[in-house]
Amino acid sequence: MKRRNFIATTAVGAAGIATTKVNAQNMETTKDFKLKNNINHSVCQWCFGDIPLEDFLKTLNGLGIKAIDLIGPKDWHLLKKYDIHCSMCNGAEISLEEGWNDPKNHEVLIKNYTEMIPKVAEAGYTNLICFSGNRNGMNDYVGLHNCVDGLSQIIPLAEKHGVIIQMELFNQVNHPDYMCDSSLWGVELCKHLGSDNFKLLYDIYHMQIQEGDIIRSIQNYHPYFGHYHTAGVPGRHEIDDSQELYYPAIMKAILDTGYTGYVAQEFIPTWSDKIEALKDGFLRCDV
Repeated sequence: MKRRNFIATTAVGAAGIATTKVNAQNMETTKDFKLKNNINHSVCQWCFGDIPLEDFLKTLNGLGIKAIDLIGPKDWHLLKKYDIHCSMCNGAEISLEEGWNDPKNHEVLIKNYTEMIPKVAEAGYTNLICFSGNRNGMNDYVGLHNCVDGLSQIIPLAEKHGVIIQMELFNQVNHPDYMCDSSLWGVELCKHLGSDNFKLLYDIYHMQIQEGDIIRSIQNYHPYFGHYHTAGVPGRHEIDDSQELYYPAIMKAILDTGYTGYVAQEFIPTWSDKIEALKDGFLRCDV
């Protein structure tokens, strides 16, 4: 995907003595890796893209992690081989910038999602990502109604197959001009569509940058949030003490809503041992 390739190639690693000390402390903590599993853990594979997918799945098996995010149909056979669930499917979208807010994209998107929804269901998966697209000078109200017009043509099929279409929220710093950049806009879209088979992918990293007040948003709008992504702010790196969010409190707030879906780690690791960084992230969210 364009945005993930862009982020991965432009991200810079943390450096310095302080970081080394933090890493050493955290790696000591992760030696005895044991999860409570009150949170259903997942991880976005693109953040660890230099590890071959099959090797990464073996690692997840060893950690007892049962799900992975943002995998398309061509690799589902590997997930089946290692009994790893695809907690967020992709492959039907055009791009992050070209989405449902522009009617010129509807013909292609409707075709793509009409073909993909049955495949997701047949594979035993539930969630399928989508994007609003960029504004390109378009009024947000107009874009919202364009999204409704397009998405309403695939929602009945999603309902029939038990698939949830999830639109991801992004910030304007990393993704300038993206339309679905606020909880309120996304929630309004959910209300207009009026289906339990359309939700928001609430990316905690993006929404901390864009609007903050993460826990209050979770408390107020959780019926519309169908999936969560994590990362540290600033920098999109580890969710340890080097960044400003306190993930244990956020995870407790998510649990308090009765949420039973997945929380996927989506940070770009800077530690020399990336799997130790991932283990640390899981433990911090394992409240």
